[in-house]
Amino acid sequence: MFKEFKEFAVKGSVLDLAIGVIIGGAFGKIVSSLVNDIIMPIIGGIIGRVDLTNFFISLDGKKYATLQEAKNAGAATINYGIFLNVIIEFLIISFSLFLVVRQANKLRKDELEPITSKECEFCFQKYL
Repeated sequence: MFKEFKEFAVKGSVLDLAIGVIIGGAFGKIVSSLVNDIIMPIIGGIIGRVDLTNFFISLDGKKYATLQEAKNAGAATINYGIFLNVIIEFLIISFSLFLVVRQANKLRKDELEPITSKECEFCFQKYL
């Protein structure tokens, strides 16, 4: 049983999957930083110097200046600003993956494209 597990774990597809998961995690952190540290501050500046992560609705009816202030007071909140950040992260990641898959499909299509013509061994002209 150990031998079978070793063969399974050493197969290329399992290693490729593990590497993909690790790279995906790192890519997710890069995209999170891009959204939180670059894109959202720009959007906040465009709409009036507002930090979108502080867009929330307090369910206790009181007004709080920041989300942290509401959390410190123990108020339940609906954090739609953070939700907007996550949506933007998702869109960036999904678009990036779309581009990668699209390019991989183009490469695979080129590799699998059948030969439709042959070359004559005497005159070197192509024919079907």
